[in-house]
Amino acid sequence: MKKEKKVIPIFFATDDKYIPFLAVALQSLIENSSDTNNYVIKILYTNIEENNMNNILKYERENVSIEFVDLNYYINKVKDKLYTRDYYSKTTYFRLFIPDLYPQYDKVLYLDSDIVILSDIAELYNTDMEDNLVAAAPDDVIQTIEVFQEYAEKVVGVADYHNYFNAGILLMNLDAMRKMNFQEKFLYLLGTVKFSVAQDQDYLNRLCKGRVTLVDRQWDCMPLVNATTKREDIKAEIFAWQKEIPTIKANLFGAISRNIDGWKKSM
Repeated sequence: MKKEKKVIPIFFATDDKYIPFLAVALQSLIENSSDTNNYVIKILYTNIEENNMNNILKYERENVSIEFVDLNYYINKVKDKLYTRDYYSKTTYFRLFIPDLYPQYDKVLYLDSDIVILSDIAELYNTDMEDNLVAAAPDDVIQTIEVFQEYAEKVVGVADYHNYFNAGILLMNLDAMRKMNFQEKFLYLLGTVKFSVAQDQDYLNRLCKGRVTLVDRQWDCMPLVNATTKREDIKAEIFAWQKEIPTIKANLFGAISRNIDGWKKSM
């Protein structure tokens, strides 16, 4: 009797600008996939041109299915509350709606579009999360820069900055999230506090605090680091392109003063 393949549900969120990056991510995922798994890919979007969708659908394989999921109905309800800055777009928030949108899944992977996958992503999916809400790698910038460490603890509300994670690669325990009314709490927090640094990542860290499985940094390496890079080298690199730390610090502590009343109400 032929053994049934394991289903690996994987979510991306993107727009037209990130389609070329998504194509690279999908190609790298396929090249490192296993024939023993079925990779079920859902791409969350609100506005993507049809030709871009068709180009992405060409990456389907026998064990790789791709579906585009229109989130306009859900996002339009809260779009005025979704704060963005710089290169961020509202697509960064889409992952926060996955638990309620997909009750058929107990666990899924969320992956940023601008990544390259170097091994079978199913290995990360198989991580034992116990009853934690997410599994993710520590955020290297937070781990390295003191002012951001203070931001993580005093503004976001993470008890220990070492546990602040990067939300670009996430294993999400949807069953546990639904049990704690994750989306309801997110929407309440969204109307109470405006995070001005990492936005959706800050909300995730706040809502998941104390229930995070930290995975090896090799699962979420930034371009300036690899799995063996020393923290001192990371710090030197970051300071090379973050020369306005006093300004950053002023902005962060402005965020503290703006958010403190909201925090008191949401604790």
